[in-house]
Amino acid sequence: MPQVRIIAKNFMDMVAALPAMKLDKLYDNAFICEAILRSLPPLAKKYVLQMLCVELPVNSKSMEEWVLPDGASKHRVAIDRLVQLRIFTETKKKGDVTYTLNPIFQTNLKKLLVYGVVLPREPMPSSVTVRRPSSEELEAFALEQWECFLLQLINSSQTERPSNISSSMMKTFQRGLVTQRDREAPRLTESGFQFLLMDTNAQLWYIIREYITSSEERGIDSADLISFLLELSFHVTGEAYNINTLTEVQKNTIKDFTDLGLVKLQQGRKESWFIPTKLATNLSVSLTDTSSRKQGFVVVETNFRLYAYSSSKLHCEILRLFARIEYQLPNLIVGAITKESLYGAFDNCITAEQIISFLQQNAHPRVAERIPSVPENVTDQIRLWETDLNRVEMTTAYYYDEFPSRDLFDGAVDYARSYNGLLWEAPDDSKKMRLVVRAENHVHMREYLSGQK
Repeated sequence: MPQVRIIAKNFMDMVAALPAMKLDKLYDNAFICEAILRSLPPLAKKYVLQMLCVELPVNSKSMEEWVLPDGASKHRVAIDRLVQLRIFTETKKKGDVTYTLNPIFQTNLKKLLVYGVVLPREPMPSSVTVRRPSSEELEAFALEQWECFLLQLINSSQTERPSNISSSMMKTFQRGLVTQRDREAPRLTESGFQFLLMDTNAQLWYIIREYITSSEERGIDSADLISFLLELSFHVTGEAYNINTLTEVQKNTIKDFTDLGLVKLQQGRKESWFIPTKLATNLSVSLTDTSSRKQGFVVVETNFRLYAYSSSKLHCEILRLFARIEYQLPNLIVGAITKESLYGAFDNCITAEQIISFLQQNAHPRVAERIPSVPENVTDQIRLWETDLNRVEMTTAYYYDEFPSRDLFDGAVDYARSYNGLLWEAPDDSKKMRLVVRAENHVHMREYLSGQK
């Protein structure tokens, strides 16, 4: 079953796919070098730092001695990733392989480590930006915008207020998650249902990836866009930055990401500014998949009852994907995990493991420290119900009976079997001659039977 896998490696694969000139352009920015370094496997980081002050090529056999014998597979993964990202240049000559650190990457990373971090742009003085929101207000804004987007993704009629996202940008963000046929309402795809059960960082990077993928269609250089996004993650949450320091492409990008809650735009008497939220400043942190655990809200009991301590309409709609919601109080959602509700989830290609993972990742603090946080009888039963559903495979077929003779029946069986279309035949000792054949073989069977009359 195909699944959406939103991890840092996918994003870095996009970076690795850039042409050499665009990659070197990215590495000319010290902040990008740091963001890329954060995303590397631990062993790859070690190799980069060891070679930071080495100007000559290093022999592959010498590098193999840097790790213990049982680390050979991790060594290969690290080298492959560094070569893919053009951080290492691989040279093969007379059967010998050497590696050299990309000089542009090397120079900028050195500057960053020696001279320290210099922010991409300076925050505006608080005397100018007097109406800046508090950290609580900014976090509430980001959450509201993101939940509004996800609710519109589930069903546009469920949004509590009209979305500011343009229809063209919404289609870009929804790419691969929503499908629509002529005269039919939009509906979530298999990937869309899976997307809703992922954590926020994974969802965010999926949207970012789709936004970058479609950038060329909008006449935007993907390398410039990647560079700005990673640079944006080094800004300080809650600080105000002058809009006039951005290029036109960056200004348009900021407006698009305001709709998602990554930044908040404000207008003063003379100046305009943007304020990054945690969603934006966590971009480079989430590349390493080390984001801190978010506050959970779900309690599952051994009797399959489910209690979600949340006032979020989005949480209610997500739980509705696999549970029967019975009622919702101002700060409590009450429901149950049933065979019927899970079958509905399985029909939408949501797997048992995804449901269990969602319940574990969003477990309420009171139960999160338990082992297991979700009762074992519940997780086991969810897996069993999925197994039961997969025991029967539905195949469209045609049923044949009332054959005039045994010879014709035997010939039809052999003919269907030759086309790999035979699904079932009556036992040899049965007096009734019955046959079931795959639907796609019906035309051939009809022609065969017509020719035997």
